[in-house]
Amino acid sequence: MTVPKNVHISSHPLLQAKVSQIRSSSTTTRETRSLVNEIATILGVEAFAGWKATGTGKTDSTPLGIEYETQTLDPANIALVPILRSGLGMIDAINDLLPSPVPIYHLGLFRERFSLQPVEYYNNLPYNRPEASSAPGAESPNTAAASIAILLDPIIATGGTAETAIQILREWGVQRVVMLSVLGSEDGVKRAAECWLEGVEVWIGALDERTNEKGMIVPGLGDIGDRLFVAIGK
Repeated sequence: MTVPKNVHISSHPLLQAKVSQIRSSSTTTRETRSLVNEIATILGVEAFAGWKATGTGKTDSTPLGIEYETQTLDPANIALVPILRSGLGMIDAINDLLPSPVPIYHLGLFRERFSLQPVEYYNNLPYNRPEASSAPGAESPNTAAASIAILLDPIIATGGTAETAIQILREWGVQRVVMLSVLGSEDGVKRAAECWLEGVEVWIGALDERTNEKGMIVPGLGDIGDRLFVAIGK
């Protein structure tokens, strides 16, 4: 498959070994959680490698008493947005990578059992209201509280949930969506990437060929939400 230019499939050997481990039916819940965390960490390092660190204008001193200018990640206006429920398994990894705490907002989406279409059931994205326009009677539209959303979901199966989440974030007003996933199907990843070509980057650990009639990736790794939380989903 020729993937869209905004899709990045990791070739890191450590990540590929961990994907192989997480596929196994013998992998325990505790191991699954650790593997999702570790894979998300590697994906995050790869996804953020092209971002620029900038000076803060502040100084600190080393244990030897030598001053240096501190740096941070640019841009700093970032929000983490996990898709409930399995996206929760990736939060700590990405939050720990970033040099300072960032807001975490949540999107609740599930696939309807028969149509496999995404259904939104929760959304706590906040809005910023800019200064009122000087024009009499003009309204100031709400804008996103972040310019970059890091969208977290371990699986991109049919791509419907990812596409819906991206469109929600786009309507929220973000300038860019960086989506991190452990595994995806070819058609699902393509669907997610192409829904906003100029505004989305998809970073994924591995790609499988297809989904079955139930919308599960084949060979895949099962229902990652059930495996992470020892609970049966809808």
